[in-house]
Amino acid sequence: MLKLGRREFADTDLLVMAIVNRTRDSFYDRGATWEEGRALERVRQVVAEGADIVDVGGVKAGPGEDVDAAEEVRRTAGFVAAVRAEFPDLVISVDTWRAEVGRAVCDAGADLLNDAWGGYDPVLAEVAVEYDAALVCTHTGGLAPRTPPHRMSYDDVVRSAIDDTVALAERAVSLGVDRRSVLIDPAHDFGKNTWHSLEVTRRLDEMTATGWPVLVSLSNKDFVGETLDLPVGERLAGTLAATAVSAWHGAQVYRVHEVRETRQVLDMVAGIKGTRAPARVVRGLA
Repeated sequence: MLKLGRREFADTDLLVMAIVNRTRDSFYDRGATWEEGRALERVRQVVAEGADIVDVGGVKAGPGEDVDAAEEVRRTAGFVAAVRAEFPDLVISVDTWRAEVGRAVCDAGADLLNDAWGGYDPVLAEVAVEYDAALVCTHTGGLAPRTPPHRMSYDDVVRSAIDDTVALAERAVSLGVDRRSVLIDPAHDFGKNTWHSLEVTRRLDEMTATGWPVLVSLSNKDFVGETLDLPVGERLAGTLAATAVSAWHGAQVYRVHEVRETRQVLDMVAGIKGTRAPARVVRGLA
């Protein structure tokens, strides 16, 4: 059972986490949801399309505009409160590595702290304890926030991802985070080249075998673009292929830009695996 805020999900539930960027310089949407009204419209759209979680981000993952903690709070906390008021049962996640921001967004109603930088601020896990929030533990190869990978080397990237994320997860539980509320994320492209991200995808069953629920963030990433030699706006098919493989290997949460298409892929994989019944069956039976 996965517990995210007041919501509980079965181990067989495949959850879509929709990305909502409160930034001017995001790599994919280029600031499309920077303005709060447009960001709220985005939330309404993705909920209608089947999103289970929205993940709010106030800082671009890679290099770009300098955003201090106060500005990150300004971009995220009030917005979280607005989303919570309109969608009382929606799981709200915030993508941050800063404990100060984590505390502000949890005060505003966030359920999940998506620590995309591998415990860089160790106090963030303590904030999760304080607010009974869920926590994502990621693998970044030891890079500082917003640092692009450069000639990263691993004896075994999957072993490194497992060891680092499980250690972070166990630490969080030892501090008091609910065991049911901790996820691990191999963090495709973070601290990795394309070969590393492809290997993590190919061997994702080794991560899911740890027993910790696995989150993957595959959407339109560079490992997809480099594999297919495609720019950011043409990576949907490749993203969905990686999504299907990850679902077959047992990942549970999918952080995405395209919700409707992802929901269909996940439902189809679940149907093939036998964990979800078809929506209707009439062929050969009428």
